[in-house]
Amino acid sequence: MSIILLGKENIFPAADNADTEGLLAIGGDLSTERLLLAYKSGIFPWFNEDEPICWWSPDPRFVLYPKQLKISKSMKTVLKNGSFKFTVNKVFEKVIENCKTVYRKDQPGTWISKEMAEAYTTLKHKGFAHSAEAWSNGELVGGLYGVKIGKVFFGESMFSKQSNASKFAFIKFVQLLQKQNVELLDCQVYTEHLKSLGAEMIERKKFIQLLQVLIN
Repeated sequence: MSIILLGKENIFPAADNADTEGLLAIGGDLSTERLLLAYKSGIFPWFNEDEPICWWSPDPRFVLYPKQLKISKSMKTVLKNGSFKFTVNKVFEKVIENCKTVYRKDQPGTWISKEMAEAYTTLKHKGFAHSAEAWSNGELVGGLYGVKIGKVFFGESMFSKQSNASKFAFIKFVQLLQKQNVELLDCQVYTEHLKSLGAEMIERKKFIQLLQVLIN
């Protein structure tokens, strides 16, 4: 299918118009209104700093149902032994900066541009974006950030500077989201890391149907 070029109007084509790689549209902006519409429609931005804004809706979609969170024996020990301290929304901008700069194997650059960081910081100030942090001896060593709308949390990125730090932050945050009646975490695309924690692939059609129920 042909990729849609977005203009100033805050609209998106239906998610099932995406190509086989999941690319749906190009252009537009990263305004709060457009980002919220994107997430509600099963779409998210992902592009390199020297590229136009690209909007994606892959099929299948990688998700985690909080009740199906898997915690290994080793992580249960980590959770109990006080290796890390957990906080939420304490250093949102530092979490984004670390997600941007942390070394990732086989990934020479980052997709988190200054424009992206500013857009999600604005979402944070408006109560939609949130960060979870793991601390060790007063140092930020792991975390993640994303967007919460209704009963859905849309994960954007995570980082770890110490073994198990990002897993610790993720597990603690999922447990917190369960208490807040969140029923679905969007992990976007497959990773072994999140699969080990219980994430699974579902059809995009089912994902969109879940959004319609859990957000409205």
